[in-house]
Amino acid sequence: MRSIICMSASVRTACQQASVCFPLYRGLSLCNSSERLTDIEFVSKTVIAEQPRIIDPRYFQRENTRPAAAGVALLHKVPATATRRNEATPCHTDAHLAHRPAERAAQHLSSYTPYAKAQRGAAAHVNIQSLFEEDVITELCSKLADFPINDRAEGLATLLQACVEFGLEAQSPPVLILVKECLELLPSRDVGVTQLCQLGKVACALEGRGSGLVTEVMNSISCAVEDAVSPSEAAAVYSLLTALYEPSCQQQALMLSVLHRQTQRQIHRLKSSQVSDILQCLLKLKQKQTISLALRLSHRASQVFTAFSDDEIIKVLSTLMTLGQHDGELLAAMEKHLPERLGTCDPELISKVMEYCLQMRCRSEPIFEAVAENFVCSAESHTDTQIAKQVVAIGRLNYLPQCSSQMFKKLEDVLTSRFSHLHPRSLLDMLHACIHLERFPLNYMNNIFSPYFLQKLQDKGEPVDKNALGQLTQLHLSASLECTYYWGPRLPFSLHVKKFSSLDQAFESPMETSLYRQVKGPLMQLLGGTFFITRVFTPIGYTVDVEICLDENGFILPQSQWEHTYKRIALCLDGQSRFCTNTRHLLGKEATKRRHLHRMGYEVVEVCFANIVKNSCFFYYY
Repeated sequence: MRSIICMSASVRTACQQASVCFPLYRGLSLCNSSERLTDIEFVSKTVIAEQPRIIDPRYFQRENTRPAAAGVALLHKVPATATRRNEATPCHTDAHLAHRPAERAAQHLSSYTPYAKAQRGAAAHVNIQSLFEEDVITELCSKLADFPINDRAEGLATLLQACVEFGLEAQSPPVLILVKECLELLPSRDVGVTQLCQLGKVACALEGRGSGLVTEVMNSISCAVEDAVSPSEAAAVYSLLTALYEPSCQQQALMLSVLHRQTQRQIHRLKSSQVSDILQCLLKLKQKQTISLALRLSHRASQVFTAFSDDEIIKVLSTLMTLGQHDGELLAAMEKHLPERLGTCDPELISKVMEYCLQMRCRSEPIFEAVAENFVCSAESHTDTQIAKQVVAIGRLNYLPQCSSQMFKKLEDVLTSRFSHLHPRSLLDMLHACIHLERFPLNYMNNIFSPYFLQKLQDKGEPVDKNALGQLTQLHLSASLECTYYWGPRLPFSLHVKKFSSLDQAFESPMETSLYRQVKGPLMQLLGGTFFITRVFTPIGYTVDVEICLDENGFILPQSQWEHTYKRIALCLDGQSRFCTNTRHLLGKEATKRRHLHRMGYEVVEVCFANIVKNSCFFYYY
């Protein structure tokens, strides 16, 4: 079918150049693709273009020496008001343009103007009527009838696509002829899935989802999917469904379910581009319930990771984040192959990897070290958003790189040079992430606590949101509790948050009820009663899981005598949500909370969920 494809490309190229270069009516013949239009500056000359000739498509590129047809279309001169930078010169093309006397009138061509969609600009002046005469289309369809069925389907789809690109409506005679040919072709059920998908996309663009051609195409694809499909065909069907899928249609829902099963059987055969495309389609189709397929695709992505382009990795990670799926093998593949390509990859890929690690709470030393080293070397070439994503991920996952001194020096240089145009929320996110690693941005406290900066944080006149106020409060606490030598500006007390607990768990994770139940009984036996209280709000806004009070001699006080408290013990029952998913490191927000509680005078005792499960009778034998 190369001849048909070349025909479409040649016609498309010629007409695109025509629409851009000059507003003229012209007829174009089917030209040789090896001799493309090279000189477009010939608008002031009067030339004649042949009427399209119908030849056997397989010899389409070779027929460039036949005599001109009887019917020709005159190319009128540009009006005197139109100006060009250079005088136009004749152009030699496969259309055999020949000079004719200017007085010769153009011969009449039947018009499809009532069927053509309105165009704007120069395209409105391009006359494409001679490309789509009924006899031309009919003759070409008769030639296609001798081709194999898949080639014929592909040729019809190419012609329909040309109609779409040239703006013909569904009721125009050429389109009706081509649609009729397609409808006669489909009942045989021998058309390949790839060709069916191509037809379906063109028919949807031309007539919409509810057209008869789309219905027949979907019926044929449904039958083909039930039998078997190759990986490339599966990817093509997913791509088609993103344009046609309607959840209320039982046929499409059933076909999608069967396609999921067929794809899972052939996961091991999928190429990297197909993995990326199918994951993208699952996202567009809102198939969040297909956990098994998403995990298998993620596993396959880890196997073909080296074949991914930067853009494909970005798409894969974006989709997995939206679907909420994480695969340890994909992380292992990234740890193995990403560090060596970070120096030459797109900076957007680096920020997307860090964003993925943050959302999945994956603390990866190889990746984070490579990102930190790359940041030191090339931070200037990264955008503000890309820098923010990298710094925030490192801070919130509580990872201090080996090159931390160079990294924070580079970060300070970047912030200083870009401070005037940095988005206030991005700046606040980065500074807040630094305190998780005990790196305190004292040089910027004067700026972020100023009324001007607080005003910039307001979005369209709305008050500053609670998350931003929480970050400002924690920055204030870090400066007050951990930097006793700091005497600069402070956050106004009226802007302090009263408690850090929130639904999004941005500053602290709530205590897990199941974990408390496991600890409650042994703890009561150890203390000799209920000499503790749970979920205590501290004056600085944090919530203590279990609080125990002691007197001066270290004896436990009952709640009735807590006014004589000498020391407070904060018992932190740490569930899985307070740790990174792949290590036993606390998240940055939890590490910051423990430091602040310790500075407030609490004796912090941590009880990890892993120790409770492993030593379920720990408190019995204390």
